[in-house]
Amino acid sequence: MRYDTPVYFQSVHPGPYNVSTGDYDDETIDEEMIMASVNGTDIQTMRLVYGTIKQGSLTIHIQNHYNKAFSFIRIGKKIYSVEARKIHRMKDGFVLSEVQ
Repeated sequence: MRYDTPVYFQSVHPGPYNVSTGDYDDETIDEEMIMASVNGTDIQTMRLVYGTIKQGSLTIHIQNHYNKAFSFIRIGKKIYSVEARKIHRMKDGFVLSEVQ
């Protein structure tokens, strides 16, 4: 298994309330890059997680555990949400679906 693709764990922080405008300021996004093994999700896993076959689903594995809170995972220019997570003894696995 090659861990050759950079993935970015994103934490989205909402902006503070601006009293003068009555709106919230822009949100901020913090990213942490981790190298991962990225593959397409197999049909059996898609049926188990989604109940049907879903386009744009990926499975990633990272070498260590990721214990920080995060909102999304970015791979390239696409944003993904985590549908399932499997914690192994020495690594983590995630099943992702693309956010539209």
